[in-house]
Amino acid sequence: MAREEDYRYLAIDLKSFYASVECADRGLDPFTTDLVVADPSRGEGTICLAVSPSLKAKGCPSRPRVREIPKGLRYLKVRPRMRRYMEVSSQVVGIYLRRFAPEDVHVYSVDECFVDTAPYLRLYGMTPRELAWSLMAEVERETRVSATAGIGTNLFLAKVALDLFAKHEEDRTGALDEEAFRERVWHHRPITDIWGIASGTARRLARWGVRDLHGVTLVPPPELRSEFGVRADVLIDHAWGREPCTLADVRSFVPQGRSIGNGQVLMRDYAPEEALVVLREMVDASVLELVSRGCACSGVSLWCGYSWRAGEGGRPGDAADRRLPLPTDSRSAIWDAVARAWREVADPARAVRRVGVALTGLVGAERSQAALFGPGARQAEERELASAEVAVRRRFGRAAVFRGTDLRPAATGLSRAAQVGGHHE
Repeated sequence: MAREEDYRYLAIDLKSFYASVECADRGLDPFTTDLVVADPSRGEGTICLAVSPSLKAKGCPSRPRVREIPKGLRYLKVRPRMRRYMEVSSQVVGIYLRRFAPEDVHVYSVDECFVDTAPYLRLYGMTPRELAWSLMAEVERETRVSATAGIGTNLFLAKVALDLFAKHEEDRTGALDEEAFRERVWHHRPITDIWGIASGTARRLARWGVRDLHGVTLVPPPELRSEFGVRADVLIDHAWGREPCTLADVRSFVPQGRSIGNGQVLMRDYAPEEALVVLREMVDASVLELVSRGCACSGVSLWCGYSWRAGEGGRPGDAADRRLPLPTDSRSAIWDAVARAWREVADPARAVRRVGVALTGLVGAERSQAALFGPGARQAEERELASAEVAVRRRFGRAAVFRGTDLRPAATGLSRAAQVGGHHE
């Protein structure tokens, strides 16, 4: 059994964050108010960003489609306000930073943070659980948003304690060490409740007859590595409740590959040629991001997902990857590669509902200088034009400069320019 001071990591989550902010701003109690955060203009099929704890207590899932909310429930539906949620999130992180140094706080998402409390327990004269209670009380007092906390002897156990147990405890905290993990989590199902195990991993494990973490420990490591590669070592560590990664490791991590991605769900069925209009806007936006970073890309990737209809066969989506002859930040060269790939892979007979594009293999823009002979003059002009467009947008907003194609009926760029994270501000 671990000592009290060994429970050094906190994973703190803001409960039903978006819904709680909406309730707090209206002077309502999220534990007694039935509220849904969903864009009313998007119809019954739209996914709710959040539902209040009161609705969850009545059997409503955490992120249902509007049509999946249990019939007969009366509730308040409010439009998402992403900028407001970011403001409150920043306020909460500021509360944490009054207590802890920045290097001991990791912002995991807009509503969740990890904290290494080890250097502070003696300073504040508190146990990890007492420190968690103190933080949650301060957050609720200043923002009127409730929090829950997982406490663990490593980052993984803190996160699992948060996800599986904290929300069910009266004091809104859960704690795990490796011994408690084996007792309480080894046989937990479904395995997808465990942090880091998505449905695809669960399906592959099921082929081995594995449906919980205890089952993972029974599979010989060489066989897991043959199935999952280097990912198997993380899976094995987590199956035993181990996590060697610290917050210092998280801060020092540098990804081997870099890319710029852009994707969206379309609000109606698009013909493939219509979807090209949206794809062009996404390429334009990605190229501006590329230029603003002073980078060039070595390849492009794209993906399209099709509208689903009962009885209709075929693949749910198509994807393509293309290498470019030389690294480039040329809008025309990148668009030509994306458009060719689209026409090669997109099914012309099916309606499109999702599109995505990524510029891959990023390198410094100076690496594209080899292409300055011949078409290089045009590339230099494009870079100057893109740099000017970036400067104008930074000063006057994303909609300050746009192309004529952005006014076509199929275009979405101007409407998205008024959104944050794909939702209204």
